[in-house]
Amino acid sequence: MIKSMTGFGRGEYSDGKRMITAEIKTVNHRYSDVSVKMPRRYSFAEERIKAAAKKSMKRGKAEISIIVENVTEDDMTVKLNALLAKQYIDALRELQDTYGLGGDIDIELVSTMPDVMRAIPDVENEDEVAEAMEKAVLAAAEKLDEMRAQEGGKLAEDLLMRGEFIRALVRKIEERAPMVVKDYTERLCERIRELTEDAVDVSDERILMEAAVFADKSNITEELVRLDSHMVQLKQILTSETSPVGKKLDFLVQEMNREANTIGSKSNDLEITSLMLETKSEIEKIREQVQNIE
Repeated sequence: MIKSMTGFGRGEYSDGKRMITAEIKTVNHRYSDVSVKMPRRYSFAEERIKAAAKKSMKRGKAEISIIVENVTEDDMTVKLNALLAKQYIDALRELQDTYGLGGDIDIELVSTMPDVMRAIPDVENEDEVAEAMEKAVLAAAEKLDEMRAQEGGKLAEDLLMRGEFIRALVRKIEERAPMVVKDYTERLCERIRELTEDAVDVSDERILMEAAVFADKSNITEELVRLDSHMVQLKQILTSETSPVGKKLDFLVQEMNREANTIGSKSNDLEITSLMLETKSEIEKIREQVQNIE
């Protein structure tokens, strides 16, 4: 099954203490690159989250977002920042002394100062939290995989269509190729007659020798066979192999371009040149699409 490298998946998991939401967004990338965005206090679970995501992603750039909410009271710890509280008290006293202000600096006032008292999730059981996050990520990865497979199917259909179109162009070139030498020979004879005004008798043997040299230089039979073979291989990869095949297709497209360029450089015929320009245009479209395949 061919998979696209682009997609989105969302998964949720609740272990009774916390609700975890994981979102995965993937885009094209030459290698596998996974990054995680989540509250800093859960950073201990980052590598486990990456490993979970990579189970179904072999290539591409993935951004994973983790949201933790609905934390129960039993899963909360109240933290006192004593040093910060002392700084607030000292600052308030300095404010009183400087400006002669009245009022009491009591517990009610100090406890409401920012960050003096904070309720934060209790993550003493890191394995438990990491396992819950992993399950949310796997759920998101499953949804992501469905989207990538669906998109991959569409890409495969498009590539198969273009491959068959190129094979049809190759057949047209094969039909035209034998006529190129014949046309060249006729043009050569006509040109000689124009230049010599029939004053010089050029032997048929000499003309045939020139035609043979031209035929050897412009022979594109091997290149056409290889290009057609590449299209057959493209179909085999798209219909019989499982992802990841992106790198293999990258290499195959390079070989397609190599044969197309050779045919174009050897061709000395307007019709074949026109067909090759069309072929190279289709190969370029294949190359662009292949960049999206895992």
